[in-house]
Amino acid sequence: GIVHSLAVISVDELVRIREAGVHLPVIVLGYVPMNAWDVLVDAEGSPVIFNPEGLQGLSEAASERGREVKVHLKVETGTNRYGIAPDNLVESAGMVKSLPGLVLGGVATHFANIEDTTDHSYAMEQLDRFQQAVTRLEEAGFLAPVSHTACSAAAILFPESHFDMARIGIASYGLWPSKETRVSSEHVEGAEIELKPVLCWKTRVAQVKPVAKGEFVGYGCSWRAPVDSKLAILPLGYADGYDRGLSNVGHVLIHGQRAPIRGRVCMNVAIVDVTHIDGVQLEDEVVLLGSQDKERITAEDMAGWAGTISYEVVARISEHLPRVRVQF
Repeated sequence: GIVHSLAVISVDELVRIREAGVHLPVIVLGYVPMNAWDVLVDAEGSPVIFNPEGLQGLSEAASERGREVKVHLKVETGTNRYGIAPDNLVESAGMVKSLPGLVLGGVATHFANIEDTTDHSYAMEQLDRFQQAVTRLEEAGFLAPVSHTACSAAAILFPESHFDMARIGIASYGLWPSKETRVSSEHVEGAEIELKPVLCWKTRVAQVKPVAKGEFVGYGCSWRAPVDSKLAILPLGYADGYDRGLSNVGHVLIHGQRAPIRGRVCMNVAIVDVTHIDGVQLEDEVVLLGSQDKERITAEDMAGWAGTISYEVVARISEHLPRVRVQF
């Protein structure tokens, strides 16, 4: 497949992509504040719009600049987040046609229950509603150049959801949308794919210290050493996106072995038990997410420990942490 467009959630991300020198078409999937239409137009973004006020604001910004902006209309098919009711889609397309500076670029929807289940009947109902809405739009004389519905799970499981474009999200990072999607793919012809995570999240040991039997560790005294122990202090915490829910349940990798979190994950500090690991020293590599020697911690592992989903685990890794690109 060829990446012919990019999708972002905000105007800020659109601007950052342009500043990085990327000139591909960019669709802005999220809400655009009314005072940001001028920035979007200047950065040549294509917004997904779901209300008449947005169309009016975009038109004013586009016409002031003598620009023509491709608009993607979001159809409500059953997720009940952003979206235009199917009965109002033709009217919205009429607004796009009548307002200066706007042109219909696409029609989209989003699935509500395609990842969390192996029963995809609701997703198929949504797909049917979308197809009906697009048909009514075409019968009214409006032809959208691009129709798109597929998230990662839909793209993997249902070719009929592909239409003209697929919005590949989490799968592009080598992560499965869910265990249910992975199981379902084993029963869909052509969906047998291998996904390899591209992210490894690391920190370093900031201090190694002995703790005597009976000593408490961390805020709230939530862990007490049952024997004389050796701890490694890590310079990261929930302010960096390392979930507080990992307190006393999560693990990290040091010297290829699992080291359990002891005590609460703090704002900028986490504490792990390395009593069983020989030779741990200052500045040793610590793997929070990824592989080290023969051991591995996945986003799904972390999500299970913290009571959330892998999406949140990786999405919350703070932007202030340095990224290092590695060529394989």
